[in-house]
Amino acid sequence: MTLRGVSSSSAAAYIAEGARILRTGGLVAFPTETVYGLGGDATQGKAVARIFAAKGRPSFNPLIVHVADVDWVADLAKADTRFDILARAFWPGPLTFVLPRRDGCPASELVSAGLDSIAVRMPDHPVAQALLRAVQRPLAAPSANASGTVSPTLAAHVASSLGDKVDLIIDGGPCRVGLESTVLDLTQGKATILRPGAIIAEQIAALIGPVATATEDPALPKSPGQLVSHYAPVLPLRLNATTAGPGEALLGFGSSSNAALNLSPTGDLVEAAANLFAMMRALDDSMRFSAMAVAPIPATGIGIAINDRLKRAAAPRV
Repeated sequence: MTLRGVSSSSAAAYIAEGARILRTGGLVAFPTETVYGLGGDATQGKAVARIFAAKGRPSFNPLIVHVADVDWVADLAKADTRFDILARAFWPGPLTFVLPRRDGCPASELVSAGLDSIAVRMPDHPVAQALLRAVQRPLAAPSANASGTVSPTLAAHVASSLGDKVDLIIDGGPCRVGLESTVLDLTQGKATILRPGAIIAEQIAALIGPVATATEDPALPKSPGQLVSHYAPVLPLRLNATTAGPGEALLGFGSSSNAALNLSPTGDLVEAAANLFAMMRALDDSMRFSAMAVAPIPATGIGIAINDRLKRAAAPRV
């Protein structure tokens, strides 16, 4: 594994190296606006299988396929006018669509985990965009961390979690959004959010009408992020805490007092989302605490997505 930082003078060389590795079936971790992704050529079954093996990811958990342009989706999936409207509004950006797979879809069946649907997204990050255009192939790219653990928002998080299981890590700095994309299922008549994220239900509904929220089946997830236990830190996690108990680190929000770290002292939910995974990792790594407690987070806007990640992080480990 080689970790490379991206600067204006070196970016082209690192993108070219990453594209070469991907075309030959290797794995490249790269930044997106949400979290770092572990990329493999979605059209190569062996490369996709390497992603599952590197992460220790259950084979029934689908992967998101990343594209550089809306036009790429036509080869992968059957889209309707709802997709056209929402893609124009939110792509590139943190919105993933689950669509019916097209007959002859070039992506490996492994990315769909045996389902007749496929999840697609266009990332809003210059490194991710440059890499996709250099490869000229869709990339399967779940979060670049061991399955079920805290997602990476820095290249160093990828290195500590996956090490030599990835061939190249392209360091593009911290991720701007810090939470995985919203996942929207468009395979049925009513659009349904499978995983909340930065693009919220109200924004979607304003463009295409009412949006449902999924009833989950953890045994057969239709998108990433639907497993009951997910995004978990090493330390046990307690939610809606106002104070820290013995041995606990309080992860605060707003006016929380005596917090070891504060997601947003001003109560800014966007700032809290960007800091969530990095601060959870920092408390894990400090070796000073035996557990973690998190202050209440308002369940509005992107706070819905924050609470979703915290609920799964605190769930019984599987």
